[in-house]
Amino acid sequence: MLDGLKNSLSDAIKKIVKSSGIDEELIKELSKDVQRALLQSDVNVRLVLEITKHLEERAINETPPPGLSRKDHIVKILYDELSKLLGNESDFDFKPGKQNKIILLGIQGSGKTTVASKLAKFLTRQGYKVGVIGADTYRPGALVQLKTMCEKSGVEVFGEENNKDSPSIVKNGLKYFAEQPLDVILIDTAGRHKEEKDLLEEMDRINKVADPDLALLVIDGTIGQQCFNQAEAFHKTIPVGGVIITKLDSSAKGGGALAASAATGAQIMYIGTGERIDDLEKFSPTRFVGRLLGMGDIQAVLDLAKRLEEEGDDVRMKRISSGKMNMDDFFYQLEEVTKVGSLQGILESMPGLSGMVKDDQLNQMEGRVSKWRYIIQSMTKAEKADPDLLNSSRIKRISRGSGWPEGEVKELIKNYKNSKNMMKASKGRQMQGTLRRMGLG
Repeated sequence: MLDGLKNSLSDAIKKIVKSSGIDEELIKELSKDVQRALLQSDVNVRLVLEITKHLEERAINETPPPGLSRKDHIVKILYDELSKLLGNESDFDFKPGKQNKIILLGIQGSGKTTVASKLAKFLTRQGYKVGVIGADTYRPGALVQLKTMCEKSGVEVFGEENNKDSPSIVKNGLKYFAEQPLDVILIDTAGRHKEEKDLLEEMDRINKVADPDLALLVIDGTIGQQCFNQAEAFHKTIPVGGVIITKLDSSAKGGGALAASAATGAQIMYIGTGERIDDLEKFSPTRFVGRLLGMGDIQAVLDLAKRLEEEGDDVRMKRISSGKMNMDDFFYQLEEVTKVGSLQGILESMPGLSGMVKDDQLNQMEGRVSKWRYIIQSMTKAEKADPDLLNSSRIKRISRGSGWPEGEVKELIKNYKNSKNMMKASKGRQMQGTLRRMGLG
């Protein structure tokens, strides 16, 4: 996805990471590299200049927070500015106990029908009961395509093959689904252009009949900055509450489409990244930018570091950094890591580690963390406070209590001791120590 932009930004960051020192000249060079990368990805010139101006000013003038190097701080600033460009994370505000109606808008060829079936599957997997109304009366075969694709997800589609009046199809479809226990009704409409007044008028009539809770504009990612004008034209007819960008898997203009959509004020909710019915994902600006920068969601790691700093009391921190960490401290850190998410998420968040560890290795690591938690919980208060008490008879008892073999208990003790030494050596840099003792450093 957006490989050109990703590679260009990664190359720009490598210059910073590999440099022997940071000076104003290097920051200005980074700024020019970022400008070039964004312009090549069809992002609006004004937005590009705005981002790089903020990047330069902040990188030159801001003092990094405690515990963050200047290099990491500059990467974080770039991350922040790119995330701001793409707006905020947004989600449906589903009302329980009623049928939430979502209407899909867009020009012909934007991929609305495909998106309708993808979204139906996505919502079904989230536990929602979904029905779909096919009201595209202009494109031959649209209803057949919609029914065929939705059938794979077990989602029923209402349509009237011989009826050419879209508003009446929507009215009949809502009546048909009225008594069914559905949470969401998706309404697929015909593609139209911002210049086609008769179609826009029909859209207005459909809107009045449907009275939707949300209008989603489906935009083809290959059209780049043009999508701003599209979104504006549709928004004047029906207030657009969210945007779905399709075909990002094959588009060099994807950056422009993303930026322009965010600039309309209607948040990007989903992005289509491929042909398969599962190739639709919830859009998160922070995660998306993290992937562009080759870092996964760096925000998760920075949030973790901040939380550790805020929550870790002075006594605990002094104990850890002096090499006197007990088993409770070890357990505390494991808990903090799992608050961020899976180890897969942690790894993808760390510069240089994303994609380097295979799925089967990750599964083993996550399994290990889960075992350790049960084993630690099976220890007495005295054993947690002083793990040196753990002799062979205690290990046997803990093994029985946790349900794991004695070998697993011994493995935990070994990792605890390694971690304790590492924490002492790294002067309490908890995130580094946690990753290293899991075999990731």
